[in-house]
Amino acid sequence: MPTGGGKSLCYQLPAVILQKTAVVVSPLIALMQDQAAHLAQIGIPAAAINSMQSASERRQVMEKAARGEYRLLYLSPERLAAGNTFDWLAKVPVGFFAVDEAHCISQWGHEFRPDYRQLSRLRTSFPRLPIAAFTASATRQVRHDILKQLQMRDPDLYIASFHRQNLRYIVEECDSHTQMELLVRALHHYAGESVIVYSSTIRRVEETVEYLEDSGIVAIPYHAKMESPLRRQNQERWMSDEVRVLVGTIAFGLGINKPAVRAVIHLSLPQSIEQYYQEAGRAGRDGRPADCVLLWQKQDHILLEYFIDKISDDAERDRAWARKRAISQFVDSSRCRHRQICLHFGEAPKWERCASCDNCGTKPDWLKETATGAAAEVARRKTSFPPASGASFYKPMLPSEKPHVRDAEAAEADPALAEYLREWRRNLARENKVPAYIILHDSTLEELCRRRPSNFAQLKQVPGIGERKAEVFGQEILQALRTFSQGARAMPSAADTSAAGEQTLRLLNEGRSFEEIARIRARQVSTIVATVVNLIETAQVKLDLKWISPDAQPLIEAACLKHGVARMKDIKDALPPYISYDDIRLVVAHLRAENRLPARTA
Repeated sequence: MPTGGGKSLCYQLPAVILQKTAVVVSPLIALMQDQAAHLAQIGIPAAAINSMQSASERRQVMEKAARGEYRLLYLSPERLAAGNTFDWLAKVPVGFFAVDEAHCISQWGHEFRPDYRQLSRLRTSFPRLPIAAFTASATRQVRHDILKQLQMRDPDLYIASFHRQNLRYIVEECDSHTQMELLVRALHHYAGESVIVYSSTIRRVEETVEYLEDSGIVAIPYHAKMESPLRRQNQERWMSDEVRVLVGTIAFGLGINKPAVRAVIHLSLPQSIEQYYQEAGRAGRDGRPADCVLLWQKQDHILLEYFIDKISDDAERDRAWARKRAISQFVDSSRCRHRQICLHFGEAPKWERCASCDNCGTKPDWLKETATGAAAEVARRKTSFPPASGASFYKPMLPSEKPHVRDAEAAEADPALAEYLREWRRNLARENKVPAYIILHDSTLEELCRRRPSNFAQLKQVPGIGERKAEVFGQEILQALRTFSQGARAMPSAADTSAAGEQTLRLLNEGRSFEEIARIRARQVSTIVATVVNLIETAQVKLDLKWISPDAQPLIEAACLKHGVARMKDIKDALPPYISYDDIRLVVAHLRAENRLPARTA
């Protein structure tokens, strides 16, 4: 079933009805924790065992599980493969096993994980218990491999359509200059909405965040080189709507269950159609219209081929080349995007056109503008972009963008009340240490804005608020509505919206080192160097010799004048090994600022 199609319900509901424990194998700690927290909020006992817990915490969960106190128990494949796990599971009243993200078990899958191969032991160790497997992105070959690896006996196979009608696929080839202009225009268009921006490398993630901040757009990074607490903090800020735009690598993917994501924007070619379908599928999980935008460049092919050539296993390298050919055909084709995706996964639609992709004649207005008009549009809106948490749900769409147009009913709601309730939900989520959507979904907040219930009877009529939600949060919801009616409003966003260059310049003037600035701004040192290079070139700051290696400046200047600056490697090869590329970039910027080198071209 597709992303957001209800796979979790397929094992959660049976677990409750059976009154036994469903053991769910899930690949990500964040996913396990969020699902267990969500179930606890609606009164279903659930727990997870993972490496983030202390030994005593894990022991406590294991003891409770052996007593049958949980309806759902989440384990990682690594935990399942641990030596004593199967002996302990034999003491747990297990009703069935559920394998989530089951494509990870197949070598043909785009996210193959060797630890998933251990799951074949489930059949041999528990031959009488049912096994269910779930995935959103399995081709016919991967499905067959899943059945084989899990040793399923005469299984029932359920395949829902891969066609997600609420998504609009937009693919646009561009160059490095127009790509960032288009990104800024897109984010202005989705202002006040949750957006994921995928970038190919850690460096590109940080460069993109810096560019957006310089354009007046608050964004936060997410990648594997960030320290785990900061990465988790950034994810939580985005999940709680404190910051609306998250820029990440593919490290930000599996397990992200935020329903109201209005756009997913890729800034490079994904490695496969499966990867693209899964990542783009983070959009519109609430069933409402959402956009999946792929802004790619010809040089993306070179990067993909570079990574493929690094694969040592011949068979896996061949599979990677096949995936690369498929995604290349997808972006180059003039055929319906939705139909191409369905065909890739083995589905044969009877329709030829979808009316919901660029090849079928629909494009957002921000993409229709000319490239020359983009810079003026960015400049015009640069000072008017609303703060991260200050815009409403209800930004009207243009008629030309149908079917991606908001319900008229939703448009009647009060944006100030919407923001006040979001702030209330954000604070409550922080207190409970859960994502904001676990408290209440965006669609439920919108209904509260429209209906404004004044008592429990009316509150229970609001979609998304059942007996349990009313019992736990009902009094606080009604109080929040009363407080708003008495004049309370949301506090202005505390997000730091000052431009990246301004922040770095201020910290430099305070005498901070590059390492200190990187730590304060939660960036890589190379990102800070890139910002300082720009500050030097634009004469906002002068080169300070303490920023570069001792005695490096005259040597670098001589090498630049002799070899030119078209290729940094030529300069580096002509210099002593202790002089770094960062040293060279800073001195080159200094030379440009003094007009001793040609100005950098766009």
